[in-house]
Amino acid sequence: MSCDNPSMMGVRPGEVSARTEPYGGPILTAGGLLVLATCTIFAAAGPHGESGEWLGTLAIVGATALWLLLMLPLFPRRRRHPVLVLVFYAGFLAGCWLLTSRNDSFTTLSSLGYPFGFVLFSARWSIFAVTATAITPMLAKGGFGPDTHTPAWVPVLSIVGPMLYAAWFVGAENEKRHKANTALTESNGKLENALRENAGLQAQLLTQAREAGVLDERQRLAGEIHDTLAQGLAGIVTQLQAAERAEHDPVRHRQHLAHVHSLAKDSLSEARRSVQALRPEPLAESRLPEAVAELARRFTETSGVRVRTETVGDARPLLPELEVTLYRVAQEALANAGKHAHASAVGLTLSYSDDVVMLDVLDDGVGFRTDGPREEPADGSGFGLRAMAQRVQRIAGTLEIESAPGRGTAINAQVPAIPAESGSE
Repeated sequence: MSCDNPSMMGVRPGEVSARTEPYGGPILTAGGLLVLATCTIFAAAGPHGESGEWLGTLAIVGATALWLLLMLPLFPRRRRHPVLVLVFYAGFLAGCWLLTSRNDSFTTLSSLGYPFGFVLFSARWSIFAVTATAITPMLAKGGFGPDTHTPAWVPVLSIVGPMLYAAWFVGAENEKRHKANTALTESNGKLENALRENAGLQAQLLTQAREAGVLDERQRLAGEIHDTLAQGLAGIVTQLQAAERAEHDPVRHRQHLAHVHSLAKDSLSEARRSVQALRPEPLAESRLPEAVAELARRFTETSGVRVRTETVGDARPLLPELEVTLYRVAQEALANAGKHAHASAVGLTLSYSDDVVMLDVLDDGVGFRTDGPREEPADGSGFGLRAMAQRVQRIAGTLEIESAPGRGTAINAQVPAIPAESGSE
């Protein structure tokens, strides 16, 4: 008869599954009491000596039963109180030794020491517990000498019991290891497939990022060329034409040529700064409101269009890219007002609030239709509005344009009011 129940124990000695842990103590106690009761019944049915001797045996049976009940409070505390576990185990083996020495029917009770030892002790100490369990029945029946009167089945059971348990344990370990190896192989295969897929996705992302970077740089250079070289050259052409018309007026002729020289110099400087991805020179030397006011003054000086500038709210430094965007929008709006709208007056307002900074440009020019597709000039001058919108969208801003034929044009650009301290140039 054996009480070994692998289902209530962990695969390794000293381990119990989380599902079985709350029931481990009651199961071991009930199993021990059942085996003790069965052995007692078999002993009573067979020769059990005189009545006085039998009463002594029953007293030991009762004491052993009470001792087994200690498993209930001890089991959940076995990790924190190893000394109490050792005392309990020694007391249990002592009871088995006394009962087996009085009646061979109690030999089977010692087999309970195997599951008790594997559950109560760690893997290292369970070896000693199993060894003590194996030799207890043989010591109880007189040892290992040739004169012992121990029945043959007692040493057989003492040896076969731990061997069977060890065989089960080794088999369970091998099965667990095989399952773990199989799962590991499958996981490795899935991981290799995932790595190959990730490598492909990474290559695609790198390609897309490279293409996006190239496209973004092309758009940036296109916008910078339009805002510097194109506008500068357009201004130079305008001033040269004005100089030709004023060739009979030496003073005005020299003024227009001076403007040509200034425009050429400024355009060259701005082109170099654009290639190096630097801020426009006016912004590098002053704050945005002052730079916009200087831009308006120079525009009035070269075009003759009156420009009124105004700043509302608490002006403060913004992230460089935000200020560059607003400056370029103002520059493009003034250029369009003078070249395409033929405006006589322009109003330019910078408004600072807690969350956004707004730039409003209003001119009294000829205007255009915004409710349908517009035919862009063949010379490519229509790029300005697209570049303006792309610049604003790139920094998470918004751009609105309102216009109608004969009613002028209103441009509103809004960008987030991120202070310069939140980032670096």
